[in-house]
Amino acid sequence: MPDITIYRARRILTMNPSRPEATHVAVRDGRILGAGPLDELTGWGAHALDERFAKQVLMPGLVEGHSHLMAGSLWRHTYCGWFDVHDHEARLWPGAKSLDAVVAALAQAAGGGDAPVLGWGFDPIYFGGRRCTRADLDRVSATCPVGVLHASGHILNVNSVALERAGFLRTGIDHPAFPLGADGLPTGELKCPEAMLPAFEHVGLDRGFLSGDEFGIRAFGKLCARAGVTTATDLAATLNEPQLASLLAVTGEADYPVRVVPLLRLFGMTPAAAVEQAVALRARQTDRLRLGRIKVVADGSIQGFSARLRWPGYYNGAPNGLWYTPPETVQQCYALALRAGVQVHTHTNGDEATDMALDCMARALADAPRADHRFVLQHVQLASTAQFRRIKALGLGVNLFANHHYYWGDQHRTLTVGPERAERMNACATALREGVPLAIHSDAPITPLGPLFTAWCAVNRLTASGHVLGANERIGMADALRAITLGAAWSLGLDDEIGSIECGKRADFCVLDDDPTAVPPQALKDVPVWGTVQGGRVFAAG
Repeated sequence: MPDITIYRARRILTMNPSRPEATHVAVRDGRILGAGPLDELTGWGAHALDERFAKQVLMPGLVEGHSHLMAGSLWRHTYCGWFDVHDHEARLWPGAKSLDAVVAALAQAAGGGDAPVLGWGFDPIYFGGRRCTRADLDRVSATCPVGVLHASGHILNVNSVALERAGFLRTGIDHPAFPLGADGLPTGELKCPEAMLPAFEHVGLDRGFLSGDEFGIRAFGKLCARAGVTTATDLAATLNEPQLASLLAVTGEADYPVRVVPLLRLFGMTPAAAVEQAVALRARQTDRLRLGRIKVVADGSIQGFSARLRWPGYYNGAPNGLWYTPPETVQQCYALALRAGVQVHTHTNGDEATDMALDCMARALADAPRADHRFVLQHVQLASTAQFRRIKALGLGVNLFANHHYYWGDQHRTLTVGPERAERMNACATALREGVPLAIHSDAPITPLGPLFTAWCAVNRLTASGHVLGANERIGMADALRAITLGAAWSLGLDDEIGSIECGKRADFCVLDDDPTAVPPQALKDVPVWGTVQGGRVFAAG
């Protein structure tokens, strides 16, 4: 059998500016020999012509630059979100449209047993301001721990049993992460990692388990193949030895369909230890498991009112959010990482958090200059034009959370930041105009994994109610497709390997049943994904 396969397609969108489209692509040893007309590619030698994609459209394998492996692992637990979603087996799970519906779903999962009960995807912002309390979850069980993780991943609600076992069912707590009731006791809403982590083990949730669970890693791979994704991140991993062993084993399986890029989260360790571990991890990476990057979380979530906002703060008067990582720690991490050549991605939702990160970056670069450092700000949802100019000047890229327009845009207009600032959220057009390298993302499982939907959000900027949120920040189809391919690849420092279909790169393709450039912008999210080719291996969407 020839060791070269030439695939024919109805059309190939290469993202290669020198040759933007083709009809055939030649592959050998999991890499691309070239894309172009058949008679040109036959010059590489004996080959097999594969016609299976003759009616499909190929584009580079989609790159999800901000997701989490727990998008797979959480399907072990009970979905409690507002929107209908599909799981890794393509089953549809209806949304819970009231707090009573959430309690009922958790009670059904509990079944009167003694095991901890966990729900996820919950977001009370849709319930007219009604917050969940420990009394609500006590209705699920008064004898076993119950927890429900918010859609943002930044807040956990627990019942009285879980609160007591975590040591928090007491008076005298004075911390913004612990809202208090009229009785002086915590309501059961835990609003930052330091508050959430002591309760995790009691409700059956372990951060390391979410990143290293074999079931979850495999489920995540299925989600990726169905979405056309061939490279995806786990953007806040702990990467201890058991997790690393699981990741190496599962991603090393012959039929695992995605390249995973886990980032070591700076939490529970010093910046020096994190940088040292990131450097050591590089020696253990493989083609389908890329290691050696760091994630810093500066603040919380805007819809959870835990993000740090500049004046005038939250539209509804809520107090300002929380610093998840102190500025001095961020500063130290940046300086050490620059010296070691370790890439750092920083979560900044609020514009005050973005200011902090930029100030730290300016000082770190003055102390440890490095060209093409590829540091990236993640989410950076409220960045102003002036901040984008600073981002460009400091050599940073951004990965904007375009899906927010749809899932929380209506609430941002009326509740969190108000109409004007909501229109500039995730300002893709401004980022491009200011010359900032751009990617866009889903933050799965915060919103469902699906780069074509994310691109649709950036192109149309429609909220769930159908309102256009920031018409002047819409971008064109070509820019949106680039943001989920080459743009996201750049953000991971992998644009020399993936993100376009051209000679020398990995044979990673997204296989579509229609041409995304030929459909109306409103229909982009509905273009069917046939499956993927990853490293020359073909995976039909399940």
